[in-house]
Amino acid sequence: MAELIVSKFGGSSVANAVQIEKVRRIVEADARRRIVVVSAPGRAAAGEQKITDHLFNIATDGAHFREQRLIIPVSDSKKAVLDRFRAILKDLEIPPEEILEHLQRDLDCQLSGERRVAFLASRGEHYNARVIAEYFRRSDMEAEAFLPEDFGLTVSEEFLDAKLLNDAYENMQQLAEGNTIAVVPGFYGVTRSGEVAVFSRGGSDLTGGVIAKGINAASYENWTDVSGVFEADPRLVSDARAIPRLTFKEIRLLSSKGFNVFHLNAMLPCKERKIPIHIRNTNQPQDQGTVILSERVPEEGVVGIARLDNIAYIYLEKDMLGEEIGFTAELLGIFSDFNIQTYHFPTDKDDIAVIVNQDDLTGAINDLRRRIEDRLKPDLMDVAYNLSILTAVGLGLQGNSYPIVDALSALGEAHIPIEMIDQSPSQICFHIGVQQSVADDALKILYRALIG
Repeated sequence: MAELIVSKFGGSSVANAVQIEKVRRIVEADARRRIVVVSAPGRAAAGEQKITDHLFNIATDGAHFREQRLIIPVSDSKKAVLDRFRAILKDLEIPPEEILEHLQRDLDCQLSGERRVAFLASRGEHYNARVIAEYFRRSDMEAEAFLPEDFGLTVSEEFLDAKLLNDAYENMQQLAEGNTIAVVPGFYGVTRSGEVAVFSRGGSDLTGGVIAKGINAASYENWTDVSGVFEADPRLVSDARAIPRLTFKEIRLLSSKGFNVFHLNAMLPCKERKIPIHIRNTNQPQDQGTVILSERVPEEGVVGIARLDNIAYIYLEKDMLGEEIGFTAELLGIFSDFNIQTYHFPTDKDDIAVIVNQDDLTGAINDLRRRIEDRLKPDLMDVAYNLSILTAVGLGLQGNSYPIVDALSALGEAHIPIEMIDQSPSQICFHIGVQQSVADDALKILYRALIG
């Protein structure tokens, strides 16, 4: 059992028949790839809406797209879902009648509330797993669709943010038995009463992670459309390379500061059992990708530079602030009251700054300011908008301040003004804030100075 590989394929990897054939060849190439977790079909063409978004639109009677200022009727969303699966089935030469009949019936379900949303949102993964398992069988591969409702991937009754229950780990042992390739739909589980509940968006990664933990897999492969985690955004830094190895701590820091690789919580089950996560490219399976490990030997100072845009910086100044017991706790409590996530809060004797996503301030900043001024009575309160936070990460930064000096010197020579600088308590990353208007240049400069 310990030699098995859990392979999760994202939406772009299973978007159409061409991509599904690539998945088949990857699975066939290694007999250890016996558990395959699949997402709903991703975008088959630029500008399309995702199948899962269409399913949410059906479930919410069109409200899902209206919130994005799009007018897409429910009837159009149903047609888009059916047409996509009809095209996949045709191209894979699978008779469509039974699957499309079942899918149509599910799209017309009479559930209500969160139960309806969860059930419909899960149908992309559900039917894609059934289609892919059938295609494997028709390609002379021993495969079967293992659906959560059949083998017991049990979750809590939080229908739109489900949590795995402990008995699910015992139930998933059957996935590793025999020689059959188990094709498992990601994103959803079932409650003890048999109702569908979904994880948060991106939850197919979470399905793969918990199954890898449950069977103590040798590796958890995350197949996507990029060849690993890059040192910096390759759209801006053309010579940025895929990072061969990262620790869980490093990838958490990079992901939380803009490296959107996969569901962060998916890493935690693998981290608990020290199961390596291997990020690879479905379209270029020969690429080595990035391996995420519990431990690695640091061979460099900075391993990657993340960028987080659309940041606001709320600054407060008050005499004796640092000696006022409870000031910081009450300030952060106010942000919590407004449901605003705080990224960072550097502080000093008489001042403090709170860094947030400025979108969270839309419609709230006036009331937030009033609440802070009424309850904490700062001498000064100011808000800076349109910032970018550039975060350099690497185990080699511990006890090594030279990269910080190099970063500041390089930005200074290029006349890039710095809005903030801060080092994490772990000393394996530091943050530099700049105006978003110069962030592209700042990222390229930092890459050349610290990595390139």
